[in-house]
Amino acid sequence: MSVARPVASRLIFGRLAPAPASSLCTAATVAGPSTTTASVTATTPAPCHHQRIFAHHFHSSPQLAARRKPRFSSIRAAEMGLVDDKKIDEFAKEHFPKYTDKDFEELSHQYSAKHLEAIKAAEEAIDPRDLTIQGRLRVDPYTMQYIDDFAEYQPMIDKRPQNKMPPDPHARFMNLDEFTRDLVDWAEQFQQGDVTGKLKTLYDFVPEEWKTKHEAQWPNEVKQKAHREFQKYLQAEVERQMKNPDDNDGPTDADILQYIFERSAMTDNNLQSNSSVAYGLPKPLPGVAGMYKKPIDPADEGLDDSGVYQDLKRRTGMSVREILNIQTRCIVSRWVANQTRLGKIRKSSVVWIAGNGNGWLGIGEAKSTEASVANLKARLNAIANMRPIRRYEDRTIYGEVQAKVSGTIVKMAARPPGFGLRVSHRIFEMCRFAGIKDLAATMPRSRNPFNSVRAAYQCLLKQRDPEEIAMGRGRKLVDARKVYYGGAVY
Repeated sequence: MSVARPVASRLIFGRLAPAPASSLCTAATVAGPSTTTASVTATTPAPCHHQRIFAHHFHSSPQLAARRKPRFSSIRAAEMGLVDDKKIDEFAKEHFPKYTDKDFEELSHQYSAKHLEAIKAAEEAIDPRDLTIQGRLRVDPYTMQYIDDFAEYQPMIDKRPQNKMPPDPHARFMNLDEFTRDLVDWAEQFQQGDVTGKLKTLYDFVPEEWKTKHEAQWPNEVKQKAHREFQKYLQAEVERQMKNPDDNDGPTDADILQYIFERSAMTDNNLQSNSSVAYGLPKPLPGVAGMYKKPIDPADEGLDDSGVYQDLKRRTGMSVREILNIQTRCIVSRWVANQTRLGKIRKSSVVWIAGNGNGWLGIGEAKSTEASVANLKARLNAIANMRPIRRYEDRTIYGEVQAKVSGTIVKMAARPPGFGLRVSHRIFEMCRFAGIKDLAATMPRSRNPFNSVRAAYQCLLKQRDPEEIAMGRGRKLVDARKVYYGGAVY
């Protein structure tokens, strides 16, 4: 070993002081003749009086070789008068009270006998004084703001559970022998005992005059009332038996109901697989309760519990019953596609009309990838877009009107009583919803469904009122039909 090796090690490990004498002595000894004395000297180096100094980092903070001595001497809290035995006992009694016999009686409805024994053992082992002195309450932002026994999984705050095994693709329904074997295996899980057969039946919840007759002969009201009371009884019975389990008996009625409703009838060993349905938000969510779910208006008479017509009520000022009494119908429906870099995006495009049959008419258009959503939006838009339509004698229009939308032209003309509606089927529905009975309409050019509906609606809206014409010309207008027929023209 050469002298250069200790120097290289000092450069690598950042030592600035000269090498210790032990390393130099070792190097010299190893370099000399190989004797027994030299080997002994090499294995037991002499102590060195030089101190190792490591390279400082590039900052101005001084480097401390040892722990800093405290500026003040440590004094116990009891010596300073900060801890009082009397106050400790008062705090322990207030925050950590002991369980009474009444508390254990209430806990017996929620926990089994073994759990109660564990709770009593824990109460005897843990001293409330130790909790007061050594216990610490968390005050950080991640502190849980509720007291829970962590018996149930809460998807909003708890760690996501492990995924279960996927369902067996080769599972099938059990035959009679397999079902019998599964029933025997389930029954062997319980000890011998017979506490079943005490559950009430559906016949116990009907009046005496109907107990002797078959269920199919019961009146509808009696049958519905009996089923409701029977379901409430079953739920109460299950909850009662779950609170008071009896380990020494056989299967209870709650166990039998659980076997009927939850036991798998397939050859998958009753394995549970993950559900594709996401966890729902809890109803009593603190902080946001009542902010998203709007209260139901009692004036709606239970006709709009889902809140579909609430915005339309605000825009039109009508009640839900008045909105539902308006006649609506879809007259144009088609599928359109938008070519994107990801392919064709198909949407449903519809046109709805709405009217009260007495001079009000509206049209609504909407598009959506779902046909049901498009129909709902178009229907609400049609009701919101309703406008008054001028009618002569409440049966026809005033004179002749023409409107053009793109390449479609619609010409409408008034007709005498009894003429009827000699128009296309879409304009026929529009006239029927508006309360027009006598009309003639032609479309000499394109007959595009969308454009024909728009043009017909423009024709009905752009009629010229004779009263406005008379006022503009400074003339007096008299209806000859009302004069000659004495007003009996309807």
